[in-house]
Amino acid sequence: MIAGLFRRANARRRAVEGLHLALSMAARQPGLYTRLGVPDTVEGRFEALCLHAILVLRRLGRLPAPAAEVAQDLVNSVFTQLDASLRELGVGDMGVSKRMKKLGAAFYGRATGYDAALDAGDTAALRAALVRNVLGGEGDGTGLAAYVQAVDAALAAVDLDGLLGDGPPFPAPDGFASPFAPIEDRA
Repeated sequence: MIAGLFRRANARRRAVEGLHLALSMAARQPGLYTRLGVPDTVEGRFEALCLHAILVLRRLGRLPAPAAEVAQDLVNSVFTQLDASLRELGVGDMGVSKRMKKLGAAFYGRATGYDAALDAGDTAALRAALVRNVLGGEGDGTGLAAYVQAVDAALAAVDLDGLLGDGPPFPAPDGFASPFAPIEDRA
């Protein structure tokens, strides 16, 4: 019996690690930075990771049990990685605690804003939130908003087994370039 519990715990941990890896890979897609205007900075990469995590957590929140447990494990995994990253950057123990509280508040604030805009189908509100949070106040956010809506729609068609098995269906961001992107960036 204990061996069975251990195997299940290991299987769930591996599944969450795979999901976390998929989020990280999606957040590193070059098109986010070259086509959609996400700044290629530490902050921009944080925002890209948070955006993808929020979208997956949004889907997990709409699925039956044990999706809520998977969601909590995913949040724990993401924030453990953020904690480790801060430490690698040389932030001390006292500074990590304060920064993690700020990062947590920022994460959940963004999740609330993105959820409200997506639930209402309010593209203008979504675009404004993305420009403010992800794009650092630069650009119009049209392409990024279209990408986020496409990701949300793709995730809505996936069940928990699909998320944990094949991974989240993140489309390539290259097809969502803003019409206001530089001409050499448009394809």
